Amino acid sequence: MRHRDLPPLAAIRVFEAAARHLSFTKAADELGMTQAAVSYQIKLLEERLGAPLFLRRTRAVELTAPGRLLAPATSEALDQLAAAFSAARADAGGVLSISVLPTFAAHWLAPRIGRFQMKHPDIAVRTKATRDVANFSRDDVDVAIRSGRGDWPGLDVHPLFPVDFSPMYSPKLIGRSGPIDDPADLLRVLLIDPGDRWWKLWFDAMGVAGFEPRGHPDARMGDQHLEARAAIGGYGVAILTPAFYREEIAAGLLVQPFPAISEPGQYYFLTYPTARRNVPKIRAFRDWFLEELQSGGEPDADAAQ
Repeated sequence: MRHRDLPPLAAIRVFEAAARHLSFTKAADELGMTQAAVSYQIKLLEERLGAPLFLRRTRAVELTAPGRLLAPATSEALDQLAAAFSAARADAGGVLSISVLPTFAAHWLAPRIGRFQMKHPDIAVRTKATRDVANFSRDDVDVAIRSGRGDWPGLDVHPLFPVDFSPMYSPKLIGRSGPIDDPADLLRVLLIDPGDRWWKLWFDAMGVAGFEPRGHPDARMGDQHLEARAAIGGYGVAILTPAFYREEIAAGLLVQPFPAISEPGQYYFLTYPTARRNVPKIRAFRDWFLEELQSGGEPDADAAQ
């Protein structure tokens, strides 16, 4: 039988309660209905089935043979349904799975996530740092932080800040390569990940022609936070998102001598399925995240070390 051939769930619930109590009155009390409403729902089922489910006595009811057949099956089915909803509610409040870009995880989320945990100790956070785009229908992911234009059907998207970028390097690099006073001066030093398209976009925006970076064009480190560590070590110049490296710049570990640019429409986004926007754990994380961003909350001192 297809699910759409089933009788109305309301009538099934009434029958299960009446069969369990062997009383229309007690079923009505349990379900918060009138006895007349219970009788009406039972009558609907009997008409649908084409056979009586109860024998009506003066002060009691008894199950007929079809009623005795259906009673345990409906009780078991409703118990399973209740258990499934209970498990779903537990999942909705228990573990929050976050898919996040590695650099965002290391430099923005990780230093602040402790504040969310303190505010919501009943929610366990599970973070997956990955460059892969989360597939909400396949992966065990509740929310994702990704970059792009935000044109993802079926998802709620909250723009966080632009994907901007600018060259950065360690002060110790100057001692070896000489001063870097003009964007064109970068053409004579080693660029970390020279094949990154951000380099060409940035040089074009600065009006620097003839971009032919030193270093192998296929050299890759894969993520901003690795490139930043190499730059801090004096290896070369990395092109990075300034919002992730404010502490390093303030501490003098990195220098940002020139302005940052961004690609039009490119942002970091907080995303989750629109159909799940009211799941308590997702709503709690969204509200905390956007409030943290709006207030300009600094990283926890210990976490930022």
